[in-house]
Amino acid sequence: MTEQITFDDFLKVEIRAGTIVKAEVFPEARKLAYKLMIDFGPQIGQKKCSAQITVHYQVDELVGRQVMAVTNFPPRQIGPIRSEVLTLGYADQNGDIVLAAIDKPVPNGERLM
Repeated sequence: MTEQITFDDFLKVEIRAGTIVKAEVFPEARKLAYKLMIDFGPQIGQKKCSAQITVHYQVDELVGRQVMAVTNFPPRQIGPIRSEVLTLGYADQNGDIVLAAIDKPVPNGERLM
């Protein structure tokens, strides 16, 4: 376990719901990945990211799926794209990423409580 944080520390991290509106293979990435465009609603808008989720997901099954992402990290250059959010997931027993799931629809942009 890592060091404990305060509730105020937790509140600094904005984890929000968004819907994937576009997904495509990201051939320029060092590790096989997808480029995602995620809609976080009218206040935040659409944001790009790179996600190494190719083992468990196909491009055509990602569009329309709600995901959770950290929306207040600074953008990060990953190859030719500027990743604006960090999509959340867990490593399986082989180290391949499984998306963190939202099991019922929520409004895009809704913050994790």
